[in-house]
Amino acid sequence: MFSGQSLADAEIDSVQAADKAQFPAQFDSWAATEEQVEREDMLANYPANIILWAGSSFAKEYHSPRGHQFAVADVTHTLRTGVIPEAGTKGLSASCWTCKTPDAPRLMNELGVQGFSGKNFTDLGSEIKSVVYCTDCHVKGSDKLALPRPHAQDAMTKIHLPFDKQDISMQGAQVCGQCHVSYYFQPESSNKVNIPWIFGNDADKIEKYYDTRRFYEWIHPISKTPILKARHPEFEHWSRSKHAKRGVTCITCHMPAATDKNGKEYTNHKVGNALAQFDKACSSCHSSQSKIEKALNRDKQAIDKAARHVENLLVKAHYEAKAAWVAGASWPIMNDAIMAIRHSQWRWDFAMASHGLYAHNPQEGKALLAKATEQANDAREQLKEILSMLEVKDVYYPDISTKEKAHQAIGISVEELTKEKQEFLKQEVEKYWSPITARGY
Repeated sequence: MFSGQSLADAEIDSVQAADKAQFPAQFDSWAATEEQVEREDMLANYPANIILWAGSSFAKEYHSPRGHQFAVADVTHTLRTGVIPEAGTKGLSASCWTCKTPDAPRLMNELGVQGFSGKNFTDLGSEIKSVVYCTDCHVKGSDKLALPRPHAQDAMTKIHLPFDKQDISMQGAQVCGQCHVSYYFQPESSNKVNIPWIFGNDADKIEKYYDTRRFYEWIHPISKTPILKARHPEFEHWSRSKHAKRGVTCITCHMPAATDKNGKEYTNHKVGNALAQFDKACSSCHSSQSKIEKALNRDKQAIDKAARHVENLLVKAHYEAKAAWVAGASWPIMNDAIMAIRHSQWRWDFAMASHGLYAHNPQEGKALLAKATEQANDAREQLKEILSMLEVKDVYYPDISTKEKAHQAIGISVEELTKEKQEFLKQEVEKYWSPITARGY
């Protein structure tokens, strides 16, 4: 457990009281994100994802996000962050706290960026006292926008959009983009958060970066594919959208202007669905809410259909690759097929990991999934030839029609993981961590 000096609860209360007094409407709307309790079990909805993410923590548990007030609790409770690692072993990096709390930038300042990321996730749990807060986006005690996370500062410089050179609109988008962006943990730098934008920030250019570095997040246990993982690339998709070209940002749609009880206008910090506030968020450009809803539903259905198709192809490809390995295939004959799986799954993930893709940039989403389909089919055609050459006549495809069956197929016992997690929560979190780590549980 980290032994540095933590913020006292009284100090936090004092800061929040001052902020509420200065910005009452903004503070109350931020607090109201605690009302956003709905979430979906994405693995139950799409069991094929368990196979695609086999070998990673994403196959254990994956839910849709809730309101900002639950950021710390959800990352604490998820099976993906696990429990305290055994003595002498390396656990999950503290980098997992990076976007959940303003305590992350504070601890980076105290420990250094790599000093922070080099610690285990559980080492710093007792230091986390605040959820996503004012100072994640603003200079302390001010409404001036800020970009406190080093990985975001570095990323914007890479794409020649340094924060201090942008207008207020782009600064607002970048503030959201600190966290609503894809990233990876840089292994050669103590697992610090890094955004892979050296060549650019679309799927092709990020893939080029990863392939050039021969980087992978894990080796798939079924197919032996070196897998890449996308993480909610909302900023990337938005940056190439029609909205971005017209100067419409995350804040325009998800934090529209509101009026307080005194008739004063303020920015609503209850970040939520734009259509729920159509008159304030959308009506300046769109005349009909029903027309937008129809278009969104059409695009969502098209993207969902394409995604399910790609998932089915990739599941089969992973098991066909396994059959080839079992039959004695060698890397020289498997390489092209394996790389096709890698690249297809990357594009599928770069589309589906993005929350609200069908609204943010449906054209790019459809293009990504079309290319992913092409690459998955290419992988399967190559594997078909390899299997024929190795005289493999039958390939085993397990029943993955439910979350439970998919977990069984890859040897994950959610019951055992849950038991371990509950013991960790009881013995560590409940005793030593802030009450915010239990919010909503």
